[in-house]
Amino acid sequence: MEKNRKILLVDDEKNILSAYKRNLRTKFNVYLADDPFVALEIIKNHGPFAAIVSDLKMPRMNGLELLEKVKSINKNTVRIMLTGFADVETAIEAINNGNIFRLLTKPCKTEDLAKALDDAIEQYNLIMAEKELLTETLRGAINILVEILSTVQPLVFNFTMRFKTLAKAIAERLKYPNIWEVEISVLLMHIGLVSVPTEIIEKKLHGLKLTDEELKIFIEHPTIGASLISNIPRLSKISENIKNQFLDYKSAKAKFKNKSEEEIFPILILKTLNDYFELLATGITPQQAIKKMEKEIEVKYSKDVLGALDAEISGIEKDRTIRIIKINELKPGVVLAEDLRDVNNFLLLPKGSRITPITFSKIINYNKMTKIKEPIEIIDEITDDKIYFRK
Repeated sequence: MEKNRKILLVDDEKNILSAYKRNLRTKFNVYLADDPFVALEIIKNHGPFAAIVSDLKMPRMNGLELLEKVKSINKNTVRIMLTGFADVETAIEAINNGNIFRLLTKPCKTEDLAKALDDAIEQYNLIMAEKELLTETLRGAINILVEILSTVQPLVFNFTMRFKTLAKAIAERLKYPNIWEVEISVLLMHIGLVSVPTEIIEKKLHGLKLTDEELKIFIEHPTIGASLISNIPRLSKISENIKNQFLDYKSAKAKFKNKSEEEIFPILILKTLNDYFELLATGITPQQAIKKMEKEIEVKYSKDVLGALDAEISGIEKDRTIRIIKINELKPGVVLAEDLRDVNNFLLLPKGSRITPITFSKIINYNKMTKIKEPIEIIDEITDDKIYFRK
């Protein structure tokens, strides 16, 4: 990881700033601001900064207020306070509010300031290294779970990829700020199905009615999936979304009454997509499914979420082009416009599945043993990673 040595010095006395820069520019990448509001603009346009040093007494906004705002913009930036009023009360307030790493008094010797900045940058890089390690560990854990799903339940995995594409598009249309949360929730929402017998899953995917016992087993998968990931760091919110994926709009609003509708968008999106794909499995068109769901807006479905899904589906249907190919023309990246079956009519992949490098290898090897039905209909000119549905 490349070390960040960018620092921002803030003081309303320009001569002091100039002296700082002369003495520190050989060791650090120095930015200057003679006003707190200018400092915030610099952070916005040139951040992230490893450290910020601010004077306490400044017009329009004091140093404590500035460092509090910096903390809300980037909590990893290490904050240092410089003051000519080194009273105990100021130091206690600054430290207790968690706004500063060091409190230095003015006038401050160059070597003392440089030492404090060295320590601040070491602290910043330690924080970022730990964050990167946690992120990579998290990504690895998610990848393992997804790989398990794709191996144990390949049909479910293909449906999950279709869910993910639409969920991301819906979140973008709604301008939901944490799209990563929606994507990971969708990627892992079906992980609990590894505990469900394949015959139950196949019946569900093909729109067949489950027995009471089969339904009881099936509807437990969100709870099982949530428990599988609940102990992974930073995935507690994802676990909650997965556990509540069957909650309808009215029930979700009641259960999370202290949260805004935007805060529960991931749960509302999962519920909407679950029901949408279940309706498609019965053989109706995407437009028919949307029309059916519109009858239960604000009872089962959020008006905003269903509207975003409708807009996405309408755009997809309008722009798609079907192309017919032979098996030897198939390649990774294409999307199936119809179910992929062998000559015995056994379903290999459902329509809407994107051919990944792994599934491509499996298909080619399978075709050597048992011939696959030809020709194959695919979606041509795929853009923006969209999933298309054939009427």
